[in-house]
Amino acid sequence: MAATKKSNTWWGPPKKFTTQFEERKISWLELFYDLVYVIAISKITHHLATNFSFSGMLDYLYFFVMIFWGWLNGSLYHDLHGSAGLRTRLMTLWQMMIVSALVITLDSAPPNRLFNATIAVMFMQVFITYLWWSVGIYDKHHRKLNRPYTIIYLISFALMFLTLFLEQPYVRIIFYITLLLNYAPPFLTHTLLKKESLELTLSSSMSERLGLFTIIIFGEVALGVVNGVSGLKELSFKIWLNFGLAISIVFSLWWIFFTLISDRNCKRGMINSSLLELLYIPTLIALGLLSVTLSELFESFSHINLHLNILKMTFGFSLSLFLLGINTMLFFLEYPSDTTNFKKKVQNILWIGIIIFLILTGINLQLSLFTYLLVTLFILVSIIFVLNQSWYKLNSTSKHNED
Repeated sequence: MAATKKSNTWWGPPKKFTTQFEERKISWLELFYDLVYVIAISKITHHLATNFSFSGMLDYLYFFVMIFWGWLNGSLYHDLHGSAGLRTRLMTLWQMMIVSALVITLDSAPPNRLFNATIAVMFMQVFITYLWWSVGIYDKHHRKLNRPYTIIYLISFALMFLTLFLEQPYVRIIFYITLLLNYAPPFLTHTLLKKESLELTLSSSMSERLGLFTIIIFGEVALGVVNGVSGLKELSFKIWLNFGLAISIVFSLWWIFFTLISDRNCKRGMINSSLLELLYIPTLIALGLLSVTLSELFESFSHINLHLNILKMTFGFSLSLFLLGINTMLFFLEYPSDTTNFKKKVQNILWIGIIIFLILTGINLQLSLFTYLLVTLFILVSIIFVLNQSWYKLNSTSKHNED
């Protein structure tokens, strides 16, 4: 009996679903796990930058959402069932190997790229399926919760296998169907187990992980600026000014996001948690597209053409989508009861920013790169200024009432 207990401790079976920790520190293993996703996001962003076309955009959207799905499931598994034993570490290692293999397949020769990438994605699919199914072996309470995940994920795997015998455009269509299926289980689980699903809420540690993943994408945006400037032949004073404006835009976007979204708990319930996780997808995709456009804008502004107009449209729509994502996330975050009016004001301010960027994108003014970046920065800084003024006013009013 003692030997069995010691063996289980060494192997480290998944933490039971009913075990909850109020405060959980992000482990070094989780941070190491995130690094491989830094590489994956960087790779698909680079591919889009070198193949900025409609088909390239579709491929980027698919791989981004699929990579996020893999990261999210691995992170949620670690958050709910991770332990200090060998099993958790091996599970993390295997997923890192699969994601790394997917990155490698993206550089395959064109005739074999689709087949190799499909096999890598199928490995990820079957591994995530096993990840959730295997928890039920150790935790009986979890079996009724993981059943929808196991069934739907296996259906997605079967559809992926089918694409090996099909041609475009059917391959792309089926792969997008599998994406929809992969994100469906939480909603099916909520429908089947309404009472239990109300107890499932995004933990503070998982909220922190989502913030760390967002930082990864912000790093790509900053890298896009650096690559755009590095690609120029000469570095004049004007180019350095444009560089400063572009980095300031990235910092302003970071300021807005983490001021409003970080350190806020998600509202209770599985549906609220799942919807908040889903809202990260378009918000982070917008950041990824900003990275691509910023890396190309510096060179493209030197000669006006159709490509520049497409880049400017993508840039403007991405800014609007990013602000829209933040605005929508606010519905699912808990704010103190005395800040209800402040929250509504924030959402109205963000709506104004979204509309302004859409109008400017639609007008398509012929501006210099310096003026274009300056106008963008001015709008973002104006949003930050109004938000800060509203927040300070709220705090001063609260202090005055306390006195």
